[in-house]
Amino acid sequence: MGVQSLEPGCVVSSERVERRLAAILAADVAGYSRLMGRDEEGTLAQLKSFRKALVDPAIAEHRGRIVKTTGDGILAEFASAVDAARCAIEVQRGMAEQNTSVPQELRIEFRIGIHLGDIIIDDNDIFGDGVNIAARLEGIAEPGGVCISDDAQRQIRGKVDIAFEDMGAQTLKNIPEPMRVWRIRVNNVVTSAMPTYPSGGNVEPHPREKCSIAVLPFQNLSGDPEQDYFTDGVVDDIITALSHFRYWFVIARNSSFTYKGRAVDIKQVGRELGVRYVLEGGVRKAAGKVRITCQLVDAASGLNLWADRFEGDLTDIFVLQDEVAVKVTSAVGPKVTRAEIEWAAQQAPRNLSAYDLHLRGVQHYFTGTPAGVAEALRLFYLALELDPRYGRAAVMAGSCIILNIGTGHSVDAKSEAQEAKRLLQLALSIDENDADTLALGGHITAWAGEFDTAIEMVDRSIALNPNSAVAWRLRGWTYQYVGQAEEAVRSFERSIPLSPLDPMLYSTFTGMALAFIRLQRFDEAVVVAEKALRKNQTYSPIYRCLAAALAHLGRDAEAKEALVRLLELEPDLRISGVEAKGGLRWPRLLVEGLHKAGLPE
Repeated sequence: MGVQSLEPGCVVSSERVERRLAAILAADVAGYSRLMGRDEEGTLAQLKSFRKALVDPAIAEHRGRIVKTTGDGILAEFASAVDAARCAIEVQRGMAEQNTSVPQELRIEFRIGIHLGDIIIDDNDIFGDGVNIAARLEGIAEPGGVCISDDAQRQIRGKVDIAFEDMGAQTLKNIPEPMRVWRIRVNNVVTSAMPTYPSGGNVEPHPREKCSIAVLPFQNLSGDPEQDYFTDGVVDDIITALSHFRYWFVIARNSSFTYKGRAVDIKQVGRELGVRYVLEGGVRKAAGKVRITCQLVDAASGLNLWADRFEGDLTDIFVLQDEVAVKVTSAVGPKVTRAEIEWAAQQAPRNLSAYDLHLRGVQHYFTGTPAGVAEALRLFYLALELDPRYGRAAVMAGSCIILNIGTGHSVDAKSEAQEAKRLLQLALSIDENDADTLALGGHITAWAGEFDTAIEMVDRSIALNPNSAVAWRLRGWTYQYVGQAEEAVRSFERSIPLSPLDPMLYSTFTGMALAFIRLQRFDEAVVVAEKALRKNQTYSPIYRCLAAALAHLGRDAEAKEALVRLLELEPDLRISGVEAKGGLRWPRLLVEGLHKAGLPE
C-alpha cells in the first residue's frame, strides 16, 4: 500500500524520501547566449569537445557523478567537498590553458559553484536547497572562477593546498538568509578577470591584476591569552570589509593566519603571498579599555604608508570590532588607491599594461578639469584596447563621459550618453556584483529618467559594499536627481568619513549643495559649495550652486561674482540650456537662483 488514511480527506505518503549529504558542483558557460548568437554550431562543437576531453574525465577522476546537463550547464554530485574543489580547480586550469591563444570574445569559460548540503534523490535526479545554493553560487562566480559556500569551505580548509578569498555574507536569489561565501584562488591560471595583452607589441603585462593586500594576524599585546579571540575577530572583520571591494585581491584568512605567532619579514610575506600591501597591527587591553594600532606597509619597499590607533571601551567589544573594521577600511582604501596611482605614474611608458593605463587615467580624472578628463578618457580607451573586458576601465570611461556632459563639455550629449550606457553595460556583463559599477549604473540610469531602476541599482550597490565612498557618493547624486534631497544629503554625509581625503570630495560637496538648494537651505548650500571650491576651482557645477544659493539669500554682488566665474568656464551657458538638461533633474530653485543672479535667457 502506497498511502495511509488518517481521517476522511487526509492522505499522507508512506514512501520514504531518500536523502543524503553531498557536495554539489554546478557549472555553466559565461556569456553562453552571446557565444551562441555569434557562432551556434562552432560553440556547440567546442563545448562538446571540452566536455569530452576535460570536464567529464575530471569529474570521473575525482569520484563525482554527472547528474544532468542542461545546454551550457552541468550538475554533478560528489561524496566529498574536497573532491569537488579539486575537480573544479582542475577544470578551470585546463580551460585556461585551452583558452591561451583564443581571442577573449570567443572563449568558453565556466563559472562554478560548490555547496555541501542535504539533497533529495529521486530517479537519479537530485533536488533541494543543497542544489539550489550551488546553482546560486555558480551565478555569482567570475568567468573562470569558483565560489563555494561556508559549509563546503569548512570541510576543505586545511586538507588541501587551496587559497580562499572571503567574499563575506552574500544575498543569494531565492535563498532566505544571507550566506558567507568564499572564492577559490585558482593559482597560476589566467582567467577572464585578468588583463589580456596583444601579441607582438611592446606592452609588457604586469603580474598584478588587482591591487592586492594581506591582513596579518594582529599581535595580542595584553599578556592575556583570553583576548586572542577578540584580536582575531578584529582581523576577521577587517578582511571581510576589505573583501567587499571586488577590484581588490584580499588574501583569505586561512593563508594570512599561517603567520600567527611568527616574527615576519614584510617583504618576504609579500613575495610568499603575492601581494603588494600588508596590514599589520596590535591590540592592548588595560583598565576596561582597548587600544588597537594598525600600519599599512608597501611589501615591495618595506615603507610604512600609513599608521593609526583606535581606542574604545570594552563594554561592548563586538561593536568596537565593527567600528575598528570600518575605520581601518576607510583609511586603508584611499591610501592604497593613492599609492597605486603614484606607482603607475613612475613606470616607464614602454611597460604600461591595461592596469597601469587605468591607474594613470584615474590620476587625470581626479583633476576634474576638461583637459584632465579628456586625457583620462583617452587612457581608459587605450586600456580597453589592450583588454576589451577590463571592467574598471569601462566604468571610468563612462564616468568621464558623464562628467563631460554634466559640466557642459560634451559635443553631442545624446550620443555620448548612449556611449556611457554601452560602457556601463559592458562593465556589468563582466561583473554585475561590483558595487561601484552598479552605483554608476544608477547614476546614468537616473539621467535617462528611469528613476525606480536607478534607485534599485544604487541601493543594491550599498548592500554589496557599505564601505564604498564611491557608492555612497553616487547614491547621493542619484537621489538628488530623483528629487529625494534628504536621502541625498544622508548619502553624501556617509561618503565623506569613508574617504576624508578623497580627490572627488569636490563632487560630493557639489551634490550636497544641490540637495540643500532643493531643500531651501541656502546658507548650508553656500557653505558646502565653498568647501567644494577649496578642492577644485575648475568644476563649473560648483559655481552654478554658489551663484544660485547666494542670489536666493539676496547676496547679489557675490552671486554676480560667482556667475562671472561660471561663464568663464561655460561661456555658452544660458537658462534655456540648464532647463534643457531635463534628464539631470536640476532643481527648479537652482534655475530660479541662476536667473536671479543674471544668467541670460
